[in-house]
Amino acid sequence: MHWIRADASDFGGDLPIPRSGHTAVRLGKSKVVIFGGFADKRFLDDIAVYDIDNRLWFTPECTGTGSDEQTGPPPRAFHVAVSIDCHLFVFGGRSGSKRLGDFWMLDTDIWQWSELTSFGDLPSPREFAAASAIGNRKIVMYGGWDGKKWLSDVYILDTISLEWTELSVSGSAPLPRCGHTATMVEKRLLIYGGRGGGGLIMGDLWALKGLIEEENETPGWTQLKLPGQPPSPRCGHTITSGGHYLLLFGGHGTGGWLSRYDVYHNDCVILDRVSVQWKRLPTTNEPPPARAYHSMTCIGARYLLFGGFDGKTTFGDLWWLVPEDDPIAKRLPSGPSAVPDIKQTMTPSDSSQSIHKESEMEDSPIMVLQKRLGISVSSSSPDLNFVDEADDKELVELSSRVAGEALPVRDQVAAIESLRRHWKSCSASSIQLRELGPLLRDYQRLIVNHYIGNFASESAFTTHSPFGQGIHHQFFHLKSASQLRLVDVPRLISEYRELIPS
Repeated sequence: MHWIRADASDFGGDLPIPRSGHTAVRLGKSKVVIFGGFADKRFLDDIAVYDIDNRLWFTPECTGTGSDEQTGPPPRAFHVAVSIDCHLFVFGGRSGSKRLGDFWMLDTDIWQWSELTSFGDLPSPREFAAASAIGNRKIVMYGGWDGKKWLSDVYILDTISLEWTELSVSGSAPLPRCGHTATMVEKRLLIYGGRGGGGLIMGDLWALKGLIEEENETPGWTQLKLPGQPPSPRCGHTITSGGHYLLLFGGHGTGGWLSRYDVYHNDCVILDRVSVQWKRLPTTNEPPPARAYHSMTCIGARYLLFGGFDGKTTFGDLWWLVPEDDPIAKRLPSGPSAVPDIKQTMTPSDSSQSIHKESEMEDSPIMVLQKRLGISVSSSSPDLNFVDEADDKELVELSSRVAGEALPVRDQVAAIESLRRHWKSCSASSIQLRELGPLLRDYQRLIVNHYIGNFASESAFTTHSPFGQGIHHQFFHLKSASQLRLVDVPRLISEYRELIPS
């Protein structure tokens, strides 16, 4: 495997600000959702979404109402977040000195938060717990810290009934802990590491059975002592499932017997599910700086590392861990186009402006596009996940009709320009339903054209708006106009106007 610092050409949009203690959850095959965290002495409540198909970061504008009339969850870090289908479930965490016990769900199809605290008896407030999905319906959560004691309870959430149930487990059990990981593998929940009583850093591995109702197994813990090269005791690490193995990265432990100093790690250790043993993962170059309380997300054969803390610095850097045959692995390390080493002293606007300046230094739009996709492409490549304006039959037909009424233009490019001028100047109430599909696609096309540098030479209407300066593309993620609500149309028109130059 090969570590590569993320290049400025890997992403468009506003990168998430530096943080630790956040969650990064994969939803389906299309996006990764980052929520919350801690940075610069404040707790965060923002959402950053990575659109995998278009390599674009965006910030959705979420709706919803909680018990205190807030739109979504209050700021927090060290919470748990698990996805089931298009829903993101969030529980607990910490805000200031308060441990939280609230329960929220985010519908990522419409970006709407719902507070679910009123549904049944919730687990007690806690931070540094760990949770994992059981199949496509349930979630299991284990342990944590409630501010006074380390916990060892097991809760099951049914995401259909929205009921929590504490699982009764007899026999031997792991020591209470926090800062551990919880990963479902087949029918077992694997717990590794964490911090326990007296500040003890652990390196034990446990498996919990009895979570699948159909198996009719009595719930019970088993400590696993596997052969190979196990990781050193640690907490605040990540374990990410990919293929036939689990990948452990980072975390922190102590410097040795009676040492009170934390040692931060940047090693990779895998648990091979085929040979059932620990192995050190060989990497061919310099790894990222050591850290804990980061996130690691599996995207195909790649892993994306973001954020974390090393005792002094809160990171905002992005790293890829890729196979040797991945096109990214051939990139020269730490070149001039690498994403800046943003830390807690850098603001979101600083980050986006740095990337924007670097993108302006590239040679040509087509060369930029080739670098960002790692392939040789044309402007109409299907990999871009949108159709070229010339191939958008509804857009061409509509533009010809509007242009024919507005001025005697028969040229297709000029007709599209006329349609864009019409949409830029018209009111939301005058937009017809049949226009919403072409309008939404053109809005998304202009955003992607800007970020990937695919500036079509035959069109005068490329976007030069100040991206990364407070403009959020709320509707970029929508698959079709049927997902739009009537109340969304004014905002869509407003954002569309920002994409068209004066």
